[in-house]
Amino acid sequence: MEWDAQGAPVRLMGVLNVTPDSFSDGGRFVRAEAAVEHALQMVDAGADVIDVGGESSRPGALPVSTEVELERVVPVIEGVRARCDVAVSIDTTKAAVAEAAVAAGADIINDISALQADPRMVAVAARSGAGVVLMHMRGTPQTMQRGDLSSPDIVAEVRDALAARVAAVVAAGVAPEALCVDPGIGFGKTGAQNVALVARLGALAALGRPVLLGVSRKSFLGALTGRPVDERGWATAAAC
Repeated sequence: MEWDAQGAPVRLMGVLNVTPDSFSDGGRFVRAEAAVEHALQMVDAGADVIDVGGESSRPGALPVSTEVELERVVPVIEGVRARCDVAVSIDTTKAAVAEAAVAAGADIINDISALQADPRMVAVAARSGAGVVLMHMRGTPQTMQRGDLSSPDIVAEVRDALAARVAAVVAAGVAPEALCVDPGIGFGKTGAQNVALVARLGALAALGRPVLLGVSRKSFLGALTGRPVDERGWATAAAC
């Protein structure tokens, strides 16, 4: 898949968490039928991509098995694909899940570890021909908000880390035109660092790849606005 933004430089991604423990909507769409209906509602509301995730990546979240993740995401992807031609991404760090998701109709592999958590993931991504999102994260969801998060220049740190990952996965066989980069807002960053990354996205665009920004209802928006999770819609829009 190539990321073609001609005529539509901004695309909207609808996040579909089919998990019981995601921070924003955990438990609401664990049934495949409900998840598919919600995906279609997001498409009607203007979503260009539906991102399906079967494992929470909120701070402190525990991993789930490959079998559980497959049971959660594959029926949903198949259901969305049967009823709509919207682009579908699979949010996973597991090669087996990515492989099954692409076979079920997913167009994009969205990996918060930038294809590093599973040694098979780069090969799966290269072979699949799917679009690939490489995200920056310090540590893992279990550890990312612990310890020293200081950085002399978080934007330069993230830019350089993503540039290195782009070079590595291209060298391993992933087509450069398949790649998109994500600064990983909220993944091992302070609130001030998140704001700096949002304010200086041009530094990431200079990498020559599309930039995915995942800010929906995140904690730094709550800190800025004083609003609870379900009242951060306008703050999310402003951050984009």
